[in-house]
Amino acid sequence: MRKSPFSLLFGHLVYLLVYSFLFVGTINGQDLHQQAFIRVIDQNTLEPVAFAHVCFEGMKSGSPRYALTSLEGTVANEVKEISKIAVSYVGYSTFKDTILPGQSLDVKLRLQALNMDEVVVTAQYTPERIDKSIYKVEVINARQIEQKAATNMAELLKDQSNMQVSQDGVLGTSLRIQGLSGENVKFLMDGVPMIGRMNGNFDLNQINLYNVDHVEVIEGPMSVIYGSNALAGVINIITKENKSSLFNAMANTYLESVGVYNFDGSVSFNKNKNGFALDGGRNFFGGYSPVDTSRSQTFKPRRQYFLDGYYTFTTRTFKLKLGADYFNELLVDKGPLLGPYNETAFDNNFTTIRYSVRAETSLQLPHSRFLNLLASWSVYNRIRQTFFKDLTTLNENIVPESWAQDTTTINSIVARGTFAKSNPDKKFNYQLGFDISYESGTGEKISGNRQEAGDYAGFLSVKYDPFKPGPDGREILSIQPGLRVIYNTKYNAPLVYALSVKWGITEGLNLRFSWSRGFRAPALKELYLNFVDVNHDVKGNPNLKAEQSNNFSLNLNYSHEKKKLAWTADITGFFNLIDNVILLAPIGNNLEYTYVNLSKYETTGVQASASFNLLPSFKVQLGLAETGVTGTADPNASFESLKWSTELTAVTSYRFIKPEITLSLFYKYSGRAPQLAFDDKKLVWGWVDPYPMMDFTASKGFWNNRIRFSLSVKNIFNTITIPSTGSADGVHGGGDGGMNISWGRTFFTKLSFQINKYK
Repeated sequence: MRKSPFSLLFGHLVYLLVYSFLFVGTINGQDLHQQAFIRVIDQNTLEPVAFAHVCFEGMKSGSPRYALTSLEGTVANEVKEISKIAVSYVGYSTFKDTILPGQSLDVKLRLQALNMDEVVVTAQYTPERIDKSIYKVEVINARQIEQKAATNMAELLKDQSNMQVSQDGVLGTSLRIQGLSGENVKFLMDGVPMIGRMNGNFDLNQINLYNVDHVEVIEGPMSVIYGSNALAGVINIITKENKSSLFNAMANTYLESVGVYNFDGSVSFNKNKNGFALDGGRNFFGGYSPVDTSRSQTFKPRRQYFLDGYYTFTTRTFKLKLGADYFNELLVDKGPLLGPYNETAFDNNFTTIRYSVRAETSLQLPHSRFLNLLASWSVYNRIRQTFFKDLTTLNENIVPESWAQDTTTINSIVARGTFAKSNPDKKFNYQLGFDISYESGTGEKISGNRQEAGDYAGFLSVKYDPFKPGPDGREILSIQPGLRVIYNTKYNAPLVYALSVKWGITEGLNLRFSWSRGFRAPALKELYLNFVDVNHDVKGNPNLKAEQSNNFSLNLNYSHEKKKLAWTADITGFFNLIDNVILLAPIGNNLEYTYVNLSKYETTGVQASASFNLLPSFKVQLGLAETGVTGTADPNASFESLKWSTELTAVTSYRFIKPEITLSLFYKYSGRAPQLAFDDKKLVWGWVDPYPMMDFTASKGFWNNRIRFSLSVKNIFNTITIPSTGSADGVHGGGDGGMNISWGRTFFTKLSFQINKYK
């Protein structure tokens, strides 16, 4: 008998409370009567900031020491020489100063309304403040993930402006950015490319957020830096790393009324220059259909296990990080009832196993030189098992035919290195590097049972700042050209180049322009994999041509912050022109599909957003995106008129300081959207009807935020399947002229617990 979500929640709550009291002895407060200590408080509320990160670094010795503030917001000053001090906490601007031995200091942290102090690493020479990046980087930080209580990438990205998330019962959740599909979005985990695409798209439900610190998004081609699959942009998932406390333990439980039961936990500790961490958990979803048939469900049941860990060795100028992760998912696809009395059925089990090991090292050299090296080996297995089930006896037998059983294995080896000079006081800086990617696939469904492809590249980027920084420290003008030379074992790759320009017009006002070429070689699955199940019959096409693109982007951003008021305004225009874009097209009777090249494809649009912050409690963000798409099958023919779609987004939150309660509302309206299909060498335009989505989340912290409880209603408007016409929905949609959006209105609770031990 299945327990109710509320009884399970009560059980988890009791477990976590007992767990917390067992560890309370490890939490040591600082003695307020010490002769010298640092006291950290919120600048607006004057409340102590517990568990803020404090770094001391000796001016002569250069030896760093890390600590966390106590419940009273204090930490002892134990430095033996004049030292640099940096105090940071999620959601606040970093405080930096110097401190003397025996000196007491009050530190007032300023709530970070505009995230200007966010440090990003994606496509940068060295970690860079977000406002100084020559690229427009969108950061979804830990506080935003916490407010949304998202558990996977699908939930996190579905409300983002100019991003469209769609569902498939077996293949999972896919993504479109700037009118371009997920095949052209490069997914990275700590800079390492992720593998495991089905029909070109990542199942975002398989990318869990249990150990994610923040997500960095760059829209537009990044092929110079990251190569293939980066025509539409890059999403770099940055995982958590314990850099300060001696010991940290976390546990999370998530229950959703549709039948989702998730649990995960982590432990990490640091000793001297060494750091260790281990994370793991289990997710379960029981499946859902708008009409409960108890058999073939629209959203298939799935169970996931995941485990990862790392080791770090860190000095002032050197860092080594070794990591490994493991993921195992079982997806159950129950077939329709068969026989004269509906007594039998064919059921499919799809098991996904993905694991990887990686090593990364960084070295700071004299004269502002930096060397970074990383290498990874990843394996992806997709195992299909078909059973014939007798529902009268409940006996099931494996179907012996070759079409019913299959294991597809993808191996990926990646090596990447960069050498950079990055000195803000110099006019010329540069980065050069190499990128090696080798991928092989084996299985009965792969043509010839084995295929392989290699991509070997070198790249160079130069940054020129012709003027000295302004009096406010801003870079007035930065010009950054780059190029990438590629050798691909399957295709003749062109020279890929890009030009990025940033103009700091005045304080807070920046103009960014970019022009870049893009290149994407078809993946092994698009070329050689034949994917067949009850809902899909997709054939690979070894005659595909590689995609090539030109992208232009112009962005104007203004930010202003004064006392308790802060606001931003941002507008971006973009244009993508792609040759030989790859689409799915029906074969013959429209029951089978294959990949084909469309001669030319164009997307263009504009995005505008604004945010308003009244510190320390109220925040609202608004967004508008207009995207037009068109294409032509004949290289000599002119384009059809653009087909436009509109998106509106709104996010607002209010934080009650004293009871530590945050209320958040997430709204997105997706207007009538075009879908392009290719049928009998002709373009066919389909349309998805408009629909709204809204979520509401309330969260409260207990015991100085060691325990955090969230309660939410998702999909308030109960949007499930949206009518669509004239597209390839037989492959990816909900069938019967509909596109699956969500499993309807649900309620969830999330309970999180965290402890730290520090010196």
